[in-house]
Amino acid sequence: MTPPRSSNRRRNRDPSFRFEYEPSTIRFGSGCVDDLETELEAQGLERGLVVCGSTVGSTPEVIDPVTAGLGDRLGGVFDETTPKKRLETAFDGLARLEDAGADALVSLGGGSSLDVAKAISVLAASDREPADIGAAFAETGTITVPDSGLIPIVAIPTTLAGADLSMGAGITATPDSGLVEADVSGGISDPGLMPAAAVYDPELVATTPDSILAGSAMNGFDKGLEAIYAATSTPVTDATAGHGLEKLEDGLRAFGDGERDTETFETVLEGIVLVQYGISRPGETMLSIVHAFGHGLTRTYDVQQGTAHAVIVPHVLEYLFEQDGVDARAGTLANALGVGNAADHGAAVIEAVTEIRDGLGLPSRLRDVDGPEPDEFPVVAEWVLADHFMPNAPPRLDPSLEDLEGILERAW
Repeated sequence: MTPPRSSNRRRNRDPSFRFEYEPSTIRFGSGCVDDLETELEAQGLERGLVVCGSTVGSTPEVIDPVTAGLGDRLGGVFDETTPKKRLETAFDGLARLEDAGADALVSLGGGSSLDVAKAISVLAASDREPADIGAAFAETGTITVPDSGLIPIVAIPTTLAGADLSMGAGITATPDSGLVEADVSGGISDPGLMPAAAVYDPELVATTPDSILAGSAMNGFDKGLEAIYAATSTPVTDATAGHGLEKLEDGLRAFGDGERDTETFETVLEGIVLVQYGISRPGETMLSIVHAFGHGLTRTYDVQQGTAHAVIVPHVLEYLFEQDGVDARAGTLANALGVGNAADHGAAVIEAVTEIRDGLGLPSRLRDVDGPEPDEFPVVAEWVLADHFMPNAPPRLDPSLEDLEGILERAW
């Protein structure tokens, strides 16, 4: 007998919700960066400074279509961002912005370039001296966002991490900058930091090396999983994340099978747009326990965020599904991933996620990446439990340090 299709009933969840969300203007399609000049005009912006890393800035297949698309509204290229997302880099970008007389930031590349662009936007709106900003950042881990004066951002992602429709950013600083006396890792968040426009061009994404796309895709895919089971999920985001996971399940399996045609990139990119829609809202987010583990595993280690997600996510799901009285919405996830007819929804979801991860060629064991050793698991577990995304875990989940250490041990 075929098991019935799972109900989307939200056990143990408050059915009332408030959904406040002002997303970016979204442009999607092959070659859509050709219309960047038109988009800036529509946003009332005169000149855009492109913010990217040195690799993107020196890769003609990526940078040339963007600068050509901006046409007369190109205000220059600042290609000094790095995955470290340094505060001092943002100050350098601010100087370039002012020299160019630009009134817009065009973030091109991965999440680190977008985060630096957001930091530049905040610095441009602030009248505080760099030393004051550094001191406050060291003390609080954040930078106060002024009520006005933020520089609008146009985001053009070339990876699949899904950080584009977001109003937050991570930022770090080191003593070498002269801004802080010790290493600081923090972030900024404000509704005003939501990009004015997000431009998704599959042709640009296709230029990114497979190894980078695979890791970033796992990060984006996990956003869809978390958007379903997070305590802050809503029926609106259930619809977008559920359909996004369907797209990603299809597109990432094709990508893992070696398909690199336009249709594959369009399918994956559509999924990435959908799973992050509404995930970052004023005062709340739907990022949850997997992203908390991602922060813990990358806080002082060299493992890349997407790789950390790839290793940990099956074990986090197994933990969530085995907790009595906790609704991690295995049935809803199973339906989205095309395994809703399975007898055991939780096991089927874990199997589907693992197959997608393995198809992308990503690591499956913590021991195989540049992460913590077992004797460091207690400290990592403390970081995970204290992470600001943990309150978004499924309702009634009450993890202990021993539980989180156990997840790390399973992943080892």
